[in-house]
Amino acid sequence: MPSPSKTSGSLPKYIQLSEMIIRDIDAGRLLDGERLPPEREMAQGLGTSIGTLRKALADLEAKGLLNRVQGSGNYIRKTVRSPGLYAMFRLELLSGGGLPTADVLSVDFLDKPADLPDFGAATKATRIRRLRYLNEIAIAVEEIWLDASVGRLSLPMLSESLYQTYFKRLNIWIARAEDRVSIATLPGWTPRDFGAAEAPSGYIERFSWSDAPDPIEFSRTWFDPARAVYVQRLK
Repeated sequence: MPSPSKTSGSLPKYIQLSEMIIRDIDAGRLLDGERLPPEREMAQGLGTSIGTLRKALADLEAKGLLNRVQGSGNYIRKTVRSPGLYAMFRLELLSGGGLPTADVLSVDFLDKPADLPDFGAATKATRIRRLRYLNEIAIAVEEIWLDASVGRLSLPMLSESLYQTYFKRLNIWIARAEDRVSIATLPGWTPRDFGAAEAPSGYIERFSWSDAPDPIEFSRTWFDPARAVYVQRLK
């Protein structure tokens, strides 16, 4: 098994902070109308600078998730639909939320194996295997297959948000997805420090669509239910 590789397009620190707060809002850890701590106190608690925090707060304000009142403070404004990069990432820490990051284990361009369900129009696909984290806690391994009909990806092209990679590199946007959640055993390629192959785990199969009638992506995720939970909120 090759050593994990950090993606070359890691999100800027202020975007990471913004996304972490968005996921806390979605998880109900930050409530509509709640006043955030003073900026200096908040920056210290998050281990960042005042300047970086203020850029994150400005990003939240631009997305309609923060009401900044001069002389009073910063107040959460919850919207009906999350504008975050990880709005379709359904795994959360048991306590809620968590910032998603990933280590790439491998990227290959392959013939689709017989055990994959039908999706896309091509016989080949880019296969991406990753170790997923929430707040730097390893919670899942995943395998993504992107149909060759929409393009081909390599390691230097990847960023923390795979859907953003699709948009920026291939000019496609994932508009909807269908998840099927069950139980399975960890695959044989699971990193040893995450879990033993064949150990039981939570399991998610996902089909993803752009604007075409057929799905262009199929993925499978094995997650540790002692560390993370699958959450689907109906609004």
